[in-house]
Amino acid sequence: MKPLEFFRRLRRPTRTRFSTQILPVEPDFAEAGQARRDRYPYDREEILRQALDAWQTNPLARRIVTLTSQYVVGGGIALGSPEPAVQTFLRAWWHHPLNACPVRAVEWCDELTRAGELFFLASTGADGMTYLRAVPAAQVIEVQTAANDLQQEIAYRLRPDPETTAVEGRTWPAYRPESDARGPDGHYPTVMLHYAVNRPVGAVRGESDLAPLLRWLNRYAAWLEDRARLNRYRTAFLYVVRTRFASESERQARQAALQANPPTPGSILVTDETENWEVISPKLESDDAASDGLALKKMIAAGAGLPLHFLAEPESATRTTAESAGGPAFRHFEMRQQFFLWMVADLARLALRRRAMVDRSIGDAERAALRVYGADLSARDNAALADAAARASAAFTELYRMGLLPPEELLRLIYRFAGETADVDALLRPEGDGQA
Repeated sequence: MKPLEFFRRLRRPTRTRFSTQILPVEPDFAEAGQARRDRYPYDREEILRQALDAWQTNPLARRIVTLTSQYVVGGGIALGSPEPAVQTFLRAWWHHPLNACPVRAVEWCDELTRAGELFFLASTGADGMTYLRAVPAAQVIEVQTAANDLQQEIAYRLRPDPETTAVEGRTWPAYRPESDARGPDGHYPTVMLHYAVNRPVGAVRGESDLAPLLRWLNRYAAWLEDRARLNRYRTAFLYVVRTRFASESERQARQAALQANPPTPGSILVTDETENWEVISPKLESDDAASDGLALKKMIAAGAGLPLHFLAEPESATRTTAESAGGPAFRHFEMRQQFFLWMVADLARLALRRRAMVDRSIGDAERAALRVYGADLSARDNAALADAAARASAAFTELYRMGLLPPEELLRLIYRFAGETADVDALLRPEGDGQA
């Protein structure tokens, strides 16, 4: 490199990890295929490593991830279709022993919370059955996209296998429905799919739910360990013996005698008036420490979007306060559940397209009716919504009978008070109208 080029690069603005000011990155400093709003590869790999380590060792991190999976997929996921052939295949695909999706769904949700993204390898046999394998996000080192559109992902490059001598990792093509076709051997090519959450606009990779919490989880764990260590030695005390010695050798001899035969707890010490025994014990300010620990835990709860009583910290003694505090958390779980169900539907649609190539009974896979259902987040919400829907439907039905409310508005209001969304025009459309 020429000297002038070296000094010119030194003057270029850079972005530090803890900087409060985001400065532009020069094109020749950016990684190939790396979006400017994505984290640097080494930073993302470090966060993924820390998130996994926190989930493995930190009870709060494990609880946050588990809570999300319990609400999103804990009640089970069901796939359905009014078409018998489609329903039969979806049930066989979802429960296939090599897929085991009802069990794997919890693992997928855990990984989505820890890493912020999921990568799936989809391989299909000659019989049209598709098999899914989730790939850790830390193993994918590059997402290749179209030159003019970050949302059009082309391929995914994996980290080299340490057990082989290959310098470059394997690259899997992205799934593209318009170009998906069987090979000469009757098998479909193995493709990869990518799903991400917490992704800024203009970025390719997702963000872990634990990413903003890692620093505070470490601080809370260190604080709690220090408090536990201090409380462990709270009952352990030290004796200080004061007396007059004629020489240093006499003092050392007395100290050696006491260390060789220290007094046991509850024993009786008999000394003369020239020797004074004192006890040194740590003084712990528990009130101040409790406030410090609660402040750290509040920061973790705020970052996770959870009320404190979800993290074994009773915030209030009243039931009303606890129930109202859970409202925002349920909204967060509802949004994550909607994303997860959409992801499952997208995977099921891939399996259905490939199956339709060998099973003519399925028909047009693109137009086949496919629904994915998740469990309700809160039974209490269901009771409140049912009561609201019953009262609202009685009042609005009376307005409809009086001719003051059109039928589509009546249905829209009833579904709104029931907490559900529906295509009112499709419900009022006569059966078969508009269908191919």
